[in-house]
Amino acid sequence: MNTLLVVDAANVVGSVPDGWWRDRHGAAERLRDRLVSCAEAGLPQCPGPLEVVLVVEGAARTVASVPGVRTVAAPGSGDDRIVELVAEEGRGRSCLVVTADRGLRARVEALGAAVTGPRAVRPHA
Repeated sequence: MNTLLVVDAANVVGSVPDGWWRDRHGAAERLRDRLVSCAEAGLPQCPGPLEVVLVVEGAARTVASVPGVRTVAAPGSGDDRIVELVAEEGRGRSCLVVTADRGLRARVEALGAAVTGPRAVRPHA
């Protein structure tokens, strides 16, 4: 079973002040598109192939999945949805969560997930 890579879209997009706030939906789509290569190639700390899940919220909630990256819309808190995904889909397999949010990091680490920062998927973060 492939490693589950769960990406906190709002946190990763917000890690670089590149004007993302003018188009949150477009910024999440650009992140999604960058993640496609991670599905096969993996990350330096986590070789591929990976099952990549991008958790979106707010104005980015309608970002669609593409081959290699499944998007999951959070009906409320993106952090809560990420914790649910780790608990539901990360059980019995390796799971890596991409976020810089300290509170979220602690919650998913308590479930056995590893955590890395936004630079893992967005080098200029």
